[in-house]
Amino acid sequence: MDIRISKGTIADLGKKGALAFTFSKDGKDGSVTERGGKSAMSIAIDPAKMTRRKLILLVRRMVREAMAKKFRSVAIDAKQLAFPGATKDDKDLAELIASNLIMAGFEFRDFLSEPAGGWPEVETVSIINASKEFKAGIARGIVIGEETNRARHIANMPGGEMTPEILAKHAKQSVKGLPITCTVLDEAAMKRLKMGGVLGVGKGSEAKPCFIVLEYRGTSDKKARPVVLVGKGVTFDTGGINLKPEGAILGMNMDMSGGAAVIHAIAAAARLSIKQHVVALIPAAENMPSGSSYRPGDVIRSMSGKTIEVANTDAEGRIILADALHYAKRYKPGLVVDVATLTGAALVALGERATALFTQDEQLEKTFRELGEESGDYVWPLPLWDEYDEEIKGTVGDIANLGKTRWGGAITAAAFLKQFVDRSYPWVHLDIAPRMTALPDEFLGKGAAGAPVRLLVKVLEEL
Repeated sequence: MDIRISKGTIADLGKKGALAFTFSKDGKDGSVTERGGKSAMSIAIDPAKMTRRKLILLVRRMVREAMAKKFRSVAIDAKQLAFPGATKDDKDLAELIASNLIMAGFEFRDFLSEPAGGWPEVETVSIINASKEFKAGIARGIVIGEETNRARHIANMPGGEMTPEILAKHAKQSVKGLPITCTVLDEAAMKRLKMGGVLGVGKGSEAKPCFIVLEYRGTSDKKARPVVLVGKGVTFDTGGINLKPEGAILGMNMDMSGGAAVIHAIAAAARLSIKQHVVALIPAAENMPSGSSYRPGDVIRSMSGKTIEVANTDAEGRIILADALHYAKRYKPGLVVDVATLTGAALVALGERATALFTQDEQLEKTFRELGEESGDYVWPLPLWDEYDEEIKGTVGDIANLGKTRWGGAITAAAFLKQFVDRSYPWVHLDIAPRMTALPDEFLGKGAAGAPVRLLVKVLEEL
């Protein structure tokens, strides 16, 4: 999508084949009108009730309306989208507009036959009445929108087309030409490091596991402690021996959405020249049932030396993250953030509109919530009290990968991860299972939502 700053009026652009959007206060949406060679559509809004959340949806809706009506160009007046309190300034408004225009235009079509006449796509968006600050924000928003869509693209790929090895190749390709190093640890390297968690989960599959390390040094300050992003990279999750039921197994190609998010968050950081030292770690494995799979009742020795009692092979994400969180310690980080489609329990607790946020740092909790609102990747906190540690104590191993009861599964999963984090630095766990896929009223293409790439970019800039 080409987003350009234009001169003239909405009417001028409408006469050149673009669908020109205007906004009315009468409470009724208008249909597309064709007058004097001009195409226009009116959308009803209440400026007094406009919020940042509503503005995000309004921007996306314009793209989806144009696509549905087969317009390839759209015209927007920046001043008509400047609502008091919804954005901070012109640069912020422009970033919001650009990132959401691009996100709304994304459709996953890799395996679809193109229809006669081609796909409905908005190729050009012309924006009038834009200031200098607005232009700078557009450039930033384009980068953020593009990297979010790239994360959505690989998350949508079928499991057979996105094995751990293919994910590693994608990571290398994604950072090609950027000041980011990419290292991939194979089975032999993981065995030397005693990564029993990743190896244990992945041994049931013919697709071999790997461990992806990306590093971006955006600051010359050698004393700067890095932000380490950890992303769950289960490229397909059958549940293993504890096989998922039919209704839960479809869509488990997206169980590597956390890994996709951190790959493209670090790529965005480099493209935006964010002054931060960033490391991204992606433990990648496929959880399959076979004669070589790990079993319920097995005990796995993690990289940390702590043993994990396997109560259920479908609680595999936390097992591979245990090794990654321990590996993160070698960087002496200033902050660790892990991102994972970890539990259905988070979905039960929050529905599908917010990522579950866990941290014992109250200031970080507040900051993440604020940045979530700003970015559009909304988060909501759940408790992570030390009392929950009692619920994941093992019987034959140090730690069990399930809580002792069925209650609070998202919390006990976070409590499990906490056992592998050093308390000398702050840590945030984001359970993005609620935000794995987009909802129909979000004006996005079906499939992966791309959470929380936009939030992670804000975190890297602000912290």
